[in-house]
Amino acid sequence: MFRKFSSAALCLLFCLPTMAEEVTTAHQGLTLKANLEMADGKSLKDGVILMTHGTLVHGRMEIMSTLQDNMKTRGYNSLSINLSYGVNNRPFVMHECGLPQTHTNGDAVDEIASWVDWLKTKGAGKIAVLGHSRGSNQAAWYASEKPDAAVKAIVLIAPGSWTPEYLKEDYHKRFDKELTPLLEKARLQIKAGKGKAMMSKIDVVYCKDTQSTLETLVSYHGFDPRLDAYGTLDKIRLPVLMVAGSADEITPGVAEKTKPHADGKRVQVVNIDGADHFFRDLYAEEAADAISTFLKGHNF
Repeated sequence: MFRKFSSAALCLLFCLPTMAEEVTTAHQGLTLKANLEMADGKSLKDGVILMTHGTLVHGRMEIMSTLQDNMKTRGYNSLSINLSYGVNNRPFVMHECGLPQTHTNGDAVDEIASWVDWLKTKGAGKIAVLGHSRGSNQAAWYASEKPDAAVKAIVLIAPGSWTPEYLKEDYHKRFDKELTPLLEKARLQIKAGKGKAMMSKIDVVYCKDTQSTLETLVSYHGFDPRLDAYGTLDKIRLPVLMVAGSADEITPGVAEKTKPHADGKRVQVVNIDGADHFFRDLYAEEAADAISTFLKGHNF
């Protein structure tokens, strides 16, 4: 016979405790949000991995959630931040192209710094800054220009590589328009102090016929050496792990581009055979193992 349990008793049997918590911080008039995952028996004093997602997505997308889960089972706390893109208290959803595009890559770097400060106020003993895709480029920019004693290591997963030639070709392929004339006009207006002027029916990032500031257009489609994750490697004084997928068709050649900078000590690279840009399924486990090994090797 089956015993009859109360709902409270059933919860004691089957409701596993969740250590996920949505947290917020104030930044330049905006409320930023993030997802905090705490490993069993750990506190922030034990350290935390600060994670930044890719272009126009969010901090709870599949790869970020999977990374948080996998690092948690390996004993690591993590904070997956949700870049605001200029939207107050932005939900964990794709950024909408119908909204005015007022964000820049530099804004993301500032938000990473803001979350580092938040973690320090909460007692984080040490911090590793991790990024995926464009979030890796922004994390590398942060590490090269805003060093903080609390940040002990950097993990870059599948960063992009945006040369001037690539930017022109990609814009034409994506929108069937020439990029150079747009950038020239925009830069002249920015120089004249009109960078926040709003353009209508402009194509920016993944968004066609949207509204965008001149600063946003130039930030995402103009070459900026600060966003070159490979070029900044020699400027970063912290241990760096570059995680590549051999089948990545979105940001291909990550391992090859890293090798000239990789000494096996300060800069390490792991190339996961068969993984695409999003490291799904067992590839996520391999990535987590590589990250864990790297962090443990640096007393994290």
